[in-house]
Amino acid sequence: MTAHSFALFDTAIGRCGIAWGEGGVAGVQLPEAGEAETRARMLHRFPAAGETAPPPEVQCVVERIIALLGGEADDLAAVALDMNQVPEFHRRVYEVARTIPPGMTLSYGDIAARIGSPGAARAVGQALGRNPFPIVVPCHRVLAAGGKIGGFSAQGGIATKRRMLAIEGAQINGATVLLPDEAVLEFDPSLAIAQLRMSDPELAHVIDEIGPFRMQLRPAASIFAALAEAIVYQQLNGKAAAAIFARA
Repeated sequence: MTAHSFALFDTAIGRCGIAWGEGGVAGVQLPEAGEAETRARMLHRFPAAGETAPPPEVQCVVERIIALLGGEADDLAAVALDMNQVPEFHRRVYEVARTIPPGMTLSYGDIAARIGSPGAARAVGQALGRNPFPIVVPCHRVLAAGGKIGGFSAQGGIATKRRMLAIEGAQINGATVLLPDEAVLEFDPSLAIAQLRMSDPELAHVIDEIGPFRMQLRPAASIFAALAEAIVYQQLNGKAAAAIFARA
């Protein structure tokens, strides 16, 4: 069995981990609840591994991961991965997933078709759920059918997946994925749009013509001001109401 080493490092989404051996990068770990939990997870995955500073070639990978999670476009497609313990089907799935550039997405069904196994979307999802190399093998860029965000096995689940997609500027059903602190609406616009598109083909056509969802909430000065504005906009046409509040 190949001897491994590992290291932890800080990123925009939290403290991640990376393990390596003679065959290349053996595993990447997304943040757990805290540093101790992330370290424990690495030791669970690689029981005999020692924590140490990465060699230059692994440090380069670390820096590229940090840059990617900081918003820089880098697909990490050339990073050498040790797939000796990866099943053949999973390996084919990961190879296709690595071709997805930052900011873009494929569906589980798309990947199944590309590996020559149409109808194996569920198996593709299971393979991605066991991905030992998240970020380098960008399973967060793979969605469920109909533009649904799909599951995510890392700490934080779908919220972590959505954050990673938002950092990359990805779109789902024509709407840019928002960071959690930007998503002030109490519902997920991309999921709402996907549901509308599926339930009404004519409405789907209208959605395509109008373009991405752009509605945003803005804070009101007070509850009274919010109610007053709502009443004025109900009683007058939009231009007249806007003119009144522009002078307020």
